[in-house]
Order: sequence, then C-alpha cells, then structure tokens
Amino acid sequence: MHKDRFIDKTFDMFWETEVPEGELIISRTDLRGIITYANETFAKISGYSVDELVGKPHNIIRHPDMPKSVFKDLWDTIQKGKKWEGYIKNLRKDRGYYWVKTEISGIYKDGKLVGYKSMRYRMSDEKKKQMQNLYDRMREDEEGKVRLVVYTKKEVYQKLKELAYKNGKDPVDILEEAILNFEYI
Repeated sequence: MHKDRFIDKTFDMFWETEVPEGELIISRTDLRGIITYANETFAKISGYSVDELVGKPHNIIRHPDMPKSVFKDLWDTIQKGKKWEGYIKNLRKDRGYYWVKTEISGIYKDGKLVGYKSMRYRMSDEKKKQMQNLYDRMREDEEGKVRLVVYTKKEVYQKLKELAYKNGKDPVDILEEAILNFEYI
C-alpha cells in the first residue's frame, strides 16, 4: 500500500470536472458491465485513457456518494429491456468527480440483447445540488452512512495517515474504530 495514496482520496475528491456544453460521453458494455467502447470525451472527463477504460467494469467510475439502490434500479430496468434515465455522480481517476444526466439502453443484434450503450450529458448546477441532497438522504436511510468533512491540524492528519499505512487500512476506518471504541470518562 502506497503511503501517499490517501492524499488523493482525502482532498482531490472535492474537485469537480464540468462536462463541456454540447459534449456527449458515450460508452458501450457487454451484458456484465465490462466496457467494450469508450469515446474520447469519456476518457477526457474521467481522467482515464480509452485503453485504461476498455476491458474494465463500468463501475470503475462509481462514486461513493452514489446510493446502491440507484444502481440496483438501473440494472433491474435495463435487464428488462427498458431504457434507464437518471443522474449519476462519477469518480474520476484522480479522485475528483463529475455529474452527468444518463441514458442507458440495450444493444441488440438479430433481436438478441448483446450489451448496453450509455449516453451522458451535462447537467445544471441546480440539478446537481438537488441530486446530491437526495442521494445523501438515500445513502443515510439505506446504508446508515453520512458524509463528513473535517478540518484538523496537519500533525493530526499526518498521524492518521501513518496509522492507516501501518495497519493497512483506510484513514476513515481508523477514525471509525477510534470513535466507536472511545469511552468518555
């Protein structure tokens, strides 16, 4: 485990990449969600190269803010041969994020479902705020998880990184253990 990998996870997650007006992100997957095609816009916005995307599961870009139920609904819908439409917050390679309005539907060959295509578009700032608030509530209700942003002294942060590295854990796991095991005297 690389000692500095937590820096990206902790801070770069706040950097949003905007999908340019008029740009369309396109990808195709097989029936298991493995990417078989990614356009250059997808690569540019996600921070990956096309070669890094093709052959990987589409959930390589799944952001932790996304409730699991959104993807359950997505899969239930497209596996029934219907088109799914919704809003998704994706995770960039550099741990930043981007929001997209998404349409996913089946690809058919000789009447048989052989894969899925996804088209993603820019969405308004107002819709992003609305969806972030909704997804925060959904994640709390479904998974009991809330988003927490903490500012602390640099030496505390350095100690947290050291503990995480030493124990092979994520810093969030270290914090959760400390809080759950804390007994106030």
